[in-house]
Amino acid sequence: MRKKTESALPVVVIGAGMAGARLAARLPWATVVGEERHAPYNRVLLADVLAGRYAPDVIALPATEVRRGVRAVRIDRADRLVHCDDGSVLHYGRLVLATGSNPVLPPLRGLGDTLPDGVHPFRTLDDALALRAAVRPGVRAVVIGGGLLGVSAARALAECGAQVVLAQQGEHLMERQLDPEAAALLRVHLEALGVEVHTECRVRGLRCTTATTTESVRAVELADGYELAADLTVLACGVRPRTGLALAAGLDVRKGIVVDDELRTSDPYIHALGDCAEHRSTLYGLAGPALEQADVLAEVLAGRPARYEGTRALTRLTLRSPDPLHALDLAAFGEARPLPGDDVVRLADATRGAYRTVVVREGRLAGGVLLGDLGAVSGLARTWQDDEPLPPAMSLLHLLIDDGGH
Repeated sequence: MRKKTESALPVVVIGAGMAGARLAARLPWATVVGEERHAPYNRVLLADVLAGRYAPDVIALPATEVRRGVRAVRIDRADRLVHCDDGSVLHYGRLVLATGSNPVLPPLRGLGDTLPDGVHPFRTLDDALALRAAVRPGVRAVVIGGGLLGVSAARALAECGAQVVLAQQGEHLMERQLDPEAAALLRVHLEALGVEVHTECRVRGLRCTTATTTESVRAVELADGYELAADLTVLACGVRPRTGLALAAGLDVRKGIVVDDELRTSDPYIHALGDCAEHRSTLYGLAGPALEQADVLAEVLAGRPARYEGTRALTRLTLRSPDPLHALDLAAFGEARPLPGDDVVRLADATRGAYRTVVVREGRLAGGVLLGDLGAVSGLARTWQDDEPLPPAMSLLHLLIDDGGH
């Protein structure tokens, strides 16, 4: 008998987010199961939906056949079956877990299993649409969390005319990506748009009122006893990989579902990718690595040799605005915080609204931040991703010019 090829095996993908949709586009024979009722969409553009710049259909990804509104509830590894909440059972030759991540709900007083009215996570298209329906000029909105998602939500809410307060527990905004100087400029940008920013600000709880059986948020309580009045509260406190199915199936799970360089889990017939996958002890939680993993896995499942070696991820954020003068572009990569012995150069240009800094470690580009004018980002990113020693003639300052030294 002829040996069955990898590409002939039935492939089932659980999850229709960006990673699952990318994989399905490369493997047209795959069956995709997605919990959301929407067609797959570009999650990076959710803030634009909230701001009203894009309708949901504009951020839809290229057409992929998905069984929408269906949730996988159990994996039978012995018989290679996926049981779904609609009663259907899918057989797989190879199973791919692209289950993504859930928003972290902080342990706040007044926040139970059911969210009070006016309290919203900001992770899905439904979240963005619910916020869009609730926001109106003059509404008081508190965003808890000053990372990438919180900054995007605060900017979009302000654009809708809300009175926005952004509460960040850390010392400065977007601590994972920005150095203090870039974060300070980002804060100035947000405050110029009417966003009130509080850093080193710990939230203790929510104060709600009850009408009949429904609780509604009225204020956010801070650890120092101060209260921020709130008609809307947005929870942007990070994400956590969705690993429940994998755990129940007995797969190896640490922070995420552990995978090797072929994105294979501890079961050779099951793979994982995207936000739920942990590769070489790293969780990425970004679109770029998820798409790169999907491309590698498509090759593996088609029976062609491919390996995922990890991603040197670039974070890019555009805070759009109807007025181009109020838009802001930001990019960060690598380690922007210098260690002892590193070389650092910063370039600030007030007339162009630009700030750039790079860190060089042992003759290689270790990381950098660009705010405002991103003309140099492509060259800098290539230099960093190649991880090659910098040419002796290349000065640190030369790295920051528009062509990135190329």
